[in-house]
Amino acid sequence: MSVFNRDSDDDVARGARALVVRADVPGPALRDPAARLEEAEGLALAIGIDVVWRESFRVRQIKPATLFGSGQVEQIAAQAEAQGAELVIVDNALSPVQQSNLEKAFGAKVIDRTGLILEIFGERAATNEGRLQVELAHLDYQAGRLVRSWTHLERQRGGFGFLGGPGETQIEADRRMIRDRMAKIRRELDQVTRTRGLHRARRQRAPWPVIALVGYTNAGKSSLFNRMTGADVMAQDMLFATLDPTMRQISLPGLDKAILSDTVGFVSDLPTQLIAAFRATLEEVVHADLIIHVRDISHADTEAQRSDVMQVLHE
Repeated sequence: MSVFNRDSDDDVARGARALVVRADVPGPALRDPAARLEEAEGLALAIGIDVVWRESFRVRQIKPATLFGSGQVEQIAAQAEAQGAELVIVDNALSPVQQSNLEKAFGAKVIDRTGLILEIFGERAATNEGRLQVELAHLDYQAGRLVRSWTHLERQRGGFGFLGGPGETQIEADRRMIRDRMAKIRRELDQVTRTRGLHRARRQRAPWPVIALVGYTNAGKSSLFNRMTGADVMAQDMLFATLDPTMRQISLPGLDKAILSDTVGFVSDLPTQLIAAFRATLEEVVHADLIIHVRDISHADTEAQRSDVMQVLHE
């Protein structure tokens, strides 16, 4: 079972006309609302989605059924119809119930911030390890949304013993398939972690320090990495241009050489599923001799971005 089947109901199509909306909920405002909405649009553009309208709504009290107030839901639905949008991106975390209710109200597919980031990572993962990590995170996310997104869930199936008991619903069978697939991926990633550990131990026996570049996505880590190493790592003005860690040796004054590591960029509200799935990759940061935090000081939210990076490193 692959989560990257393009026929899946949960997939996002390139070129889809989309609205980007956000609920500004009560609480301390750590970020500039306009910058946060611009970042959400940037995430959508990163996988070729055509953003035709964006808006931020102040929500005084979160509605358990829809997140937004009824008048706001009607306004977004009217825009979706007027703009011919087939997708609405909500730059918040949605419960399965909220996602289902909003899809009915908007008459369009709805994904939340977590779903969008997972979609980006799914498209960008280049190595086998990266693909495994993203699939694990995607399955974890999908497992709680089976009741919404799968069309055949009400069917029942018979079976013998290991094939499923009589009257087992399809959703139970699907959940079991997802659990089995997740267990298999975790075993494969454990092997990757052991291999990384062996490589790391070999490096630690050598007298060369490891320097890890970390920072918010699009802060300029890969540009700095390329400048320092002469490498050709993808560096674009784009969120999550780099996913898989890259290592190169460099010369430094007073040292024979050092190992420089370019890592995946962080982002606010990074899905917990991704932090867990990318643990093997993030271990490269944890075991580095020196961590360099690359920041875009010109960004309106530079202090909030710093806080987000430090929070992920802490976790």
